[in-house]
Amino acid sequence: MRRWVLLWFLLAPAAWADEAEINGLVINHTITRSGNDFYRKFSERLNELVPLETNLVVKERPSARWGVLLWVELEGQPVYREFLSPNSSQLDETAYRAADLVLQEINRRKIEALFEDNIDLDKDEL
Repeated sequence: MRRWVLLWFLLAPAAWADEAEINGLVINHTITRSGNDFYRKFSERLNELVPLETNLVVKERPSARWGVLLWVELEGQPVYREFLSPNSSQLDETAYRAADLVLQEINRRKIEALFEDNIDLDKDEL
């Protein structure tokens, strides 16, 4: 019995390794209040529309002169970027528009992946 338990503990992590990836996360890397408000409204809009199959990261860079530079990254690449002025009254509208644009970009990338010709060569060989 003891051997079976030991064997199970040794093999179980290898079986779970393929299932360890979590998708559908929107990660918040904002630090200001307006950035947090944008993230909250952006996430709400995404959850209203469709369940995500990929992870997104919302980041910001505050500036005393220009306001806040917000951007959304998909697979480490920015897919949306905009300056948000301080005390913006159109925060909800901006966040909803950003969510719609990001979903369009995700769908565009899915369609491009379907037509990608990678039968003979691996993606990193060229």
